Amino acid sequence: MSDEPSVTGPPGVRIAPAATDDADAVADLWVALAADQRQHGSTLLATANRDAVREWAASRAVTGELFVARDGGETDATAALLGFVGFTLEHGGYDRDCTRGVVSNLYVVPERRGEGVGSALLHAAEQALSSAGADAVVLEALANNERARAFYAEHGYDIHRVELRKSVGTTNGTPAETTDDTPAETTDDHDGS
Repeated sequence: MSDEPSVTGPPGVRIAPAATDDADAVADLWVALAADQRQHGSTLLATANRDAVREWAASRAVTGELFVARDGGETDATAALLGFVGFTLEHGGYDRDCTRGVVSNLYVVPERRGEGVGSALLHAAEQALSSAGADAVVLEALANNERARAFYAEHGYDIHRVELRKSVGTTNGTPAETTDDTPAETTDDHDGS
């Protein structure tokens, strides 16, 4: 999708399209992301999904839909990965009155957060999506991840759609608990929003 982004990262940091050789390192970072997100209510299993994420990263590197932040080394082979962002134009589904770009899996290693690396990655993805024809960019953050939600709000994102979840049946052999008998309004997941 994209050539070299025209985004400058913080001093000593380069934002660049990922190479297929980055797939293992991106998968390792994703495992750290997924493990961290468990504290915010994510149901993704970090290590169990590593191989699938490695394939995703390799595929996105080929299509130009994955950027990485590199630090230090003089070549890509020696530069440590500080973070990554995946993105794509939304395909299929319903006809819409705008073309949406989707940002997924933005991650920066904890020791480099607050330095502008995440902002540079997000901006690079937004530029690539805009250049590819996106009219708007959408992304998801877990409701309990206040830091992520604040980060995206600082970058102009606002709430568009809310996903509601309820446990039913059993979880690990234990019946799911219910705490509210109030009926809820429901929507079909394929409502086109």
